[in-house]
Amino acid sequence: MASAQDISGEEISAPLMGSKEEDIELSAGAEETEEDSSTGLEGAPKNLPVGEEEVRNKEQGSSSSSDDEEPSKSKHTEFMGRDDQFPPKVTSEVEELAEGVTKQIITAGRGEKTPSRHSTCFLHYRAWAESTMHKFEDTWQEGAPFELILGHEKKVLRGLAIAVASMRTGETALYRVGYKLGYGDEGNFSFPNVPPKANLIYEVALVGFEEAKEGRPRGEMMVEERIEAADRRRVDGNEFFKENKFEEAIQQYEMALAYMGDDFMFQLFGKYKDMADAVKTPCHLNMAASLLKLERYEEAIGHCTIL
Repeated sequence: MASAQDISGEEISAPLMGSKEEDIELSAGAEETEEDSSTGLEGAPKNLPVGEEEVRNKEQGSSSSSDDEEPSKSKHTEFMGRDDQFPPKVTSEVEELAEGVTKQIITAGRGEKTPSRHSTCFLHYRAWAESTMHKFEDTWQEGAPFELILGHEKKVLRGLAIAVASMRTGETALYRVGYKLGYGDEGNFSFPNVPPKANLIYEVALVGFEEAKEGRPRGEMMVEERIEAADRRRVDGNEFFKENKFEEAIQQYEMALAYMGDDFMFQLFGKYKDMADAVKTPCHLNMAASLLKLERYEEAIGHCTIL
């Protein structure tokens, strides 16, 4: 039996050797106080969805009181009737990273460190063909970060790799990439569908990255390694949560969940399934709690109902 800490700092017992537990106890929010009844963390999966009715009530209340508010990510960003079908209109300074690649920061990242060659990067991105404004990829809709290993990317992602190498953890930016660093002269007529000689626009958010010496691609990890890597991220997320750094907590939980994707979970059974669930379930619940703190109610509901 291995122990890990939940958000409240109490020890929880994770069945890392395959013993089955009916409940995963996450006490922060399980016993709500008068001072804070919005944490919304309940650890027992059988009680899901956690706080869905409360979240919906808050969402309805907030939308009725702020109908005229413009959505925004930063002072440098305007949205064209923002439904994510079009790229944001960004007013920050344009920086040229390389021939054919420019960058505009939407939201600044944390720290000074950027990914180096061979780093494993976890990111979300949307991609458009500039000439048609057709959005051909959106990892946010897919619900899991994209894994990119710098220096080992596909040829069509060379421009995206140059972009990501300039980013800090937590940063969001808009990039324009020339067709030679994308899908080239011929484009792509399967999936994704990209016209010939299409210059590209990327909206990218760097969730986090691991240096080559710290880790390796998920596909090369043993099952136990992958679960342990995810659990380290979960614990880091809990520490950020306790410090009221909810954006940072979300990023850690999201990186943890990237290790626990459907393609991986479908292969597991018995003790390994129990081990993975003991990490994945708290990540979703703690993610929901963090999103509630940021008043991102719809996203919180999504993580409550996904289990």
